[in-house]
Amino acid sequence: MIRELNQVIDYIEAHLTKELTLENIANYAGVSDYHFRRIFYYLTGTTLYEYIRQRRLSEAGMALLRGVSVTDVAFTYGYQSLEGFSRAYKQFSGNLPSEVIKNGKCTSYPTLTFTISVQGGKHMEFRIEKKPAFNLVGVSKRVPMQFKGVNQEIVKLAQSITARQREKMHTLQNIEPYEVVNASYEADAKFMKEEGYLTHLIGVLTTEEEIDSSLEKVPVASHTWVVFPFDGLFPDSLQTTMANIYAQWLPSSHYELVKAPTFSFTRMSQEQSNYASGEIWIAVKEI
Repeated sequence: MIRELNQVIDYIEAHLTKELTLENIANYAGVSDYHFRRIFYYLTGTTLYEYIRQRRLSEAGMALLRGVSVTDVAFTYGYQSLEGFSRAYKQFSGNLPSEVIKNGKCTSYPTLTFTISVQGGKHMEFRIEKKPAFNLVGVSKRVPMQFKGVNQEIVKLAQSITARQREKMHTLQNIEPYEVVNASYEADAKFMKEEGYLTHLIGVLTTEEEIDSSLEKVPVASHTWVVFPFDGLFPDSLQTTMANIYAQWLPSSHYELVKAPTFSFTRMSQEQSNYASGEIWIAVKEI
C-alpha cells in the first residue's frame, strides 16, 4: 500500500495545475473516496484538500521567483482572482506575492513521501468475520466529516430518536452485533471545502426487509469484515483505534478496503465517567 500511496502523490504532483477531484484521486488509488481521505488524514495529520492547497501555493511561489507574473501564476494554480490568490498566499507564507518578487524569498511545502517505519508499532487486536448480506436500519442525516472530537451533529441526531423508533429498531434487530451502531457512508466527493459531509446512521443490523416508514434502510452486501475492539476514554479511544487501523494495520495487512458502510458500537461505562468500550467494523477483501 505504501507504493500505491506514493504513486498517488506523484499523480497529484502531475495534476497541480489541472483539475483535481477526490473521485479521480480515489479511483487512481483504487479505494473509495471516503476511505482514501481517512487513510491520508491518519497517515499525514492533514486533510487531502489542505495538502493539495499548500503544494499548489508552494509551487506558485517558485513560479513567482522564476519571473512569472502574479496574474499568470494565480490562474495557473486555480485561483479566479488576484485578490483570492494574494489572500491565500499571504495566509500560506506570511508574504504577499508582490513581496516574493521584490525580496526574492518564498516559502516551500515539500511533497510527501510515504515510508514504512518501525517506530510507534503497537499490538492491535482484531478478528475476521464473514457476514451475509444485511440491512442497516435506523435514523440518519447528513453531518460534517470530523475525524477528532465530538461531532455535535451526531449528538443531535441521537437526541432526535423517538421512543417509538427505538422500539421498532429493537424489534428488527436480529443479526450480530446485537448493538445500536453508528454507521457512516455516502461521503462527499467534492472536497474543495475542507471536509465536506457524509451520511451518518444510528440504528441496528437486520435481515428483515419490511421496516417501519419512520426508519431508513441501507442494504449492505455480503462481505468479509475486520473487527477491532477499543476500550478507554470516549471518543478518544474510538478515534485513536480508527487512526491506528488506517495508519498502521491497513498498510501492513494483506487486505484492502471495499466500498461499504463502516460502523461501530459503543458501550458507555456505568462506573467511570466518559469511559467506553466497543468495536469498529470495516469491510475488506484479501489482496
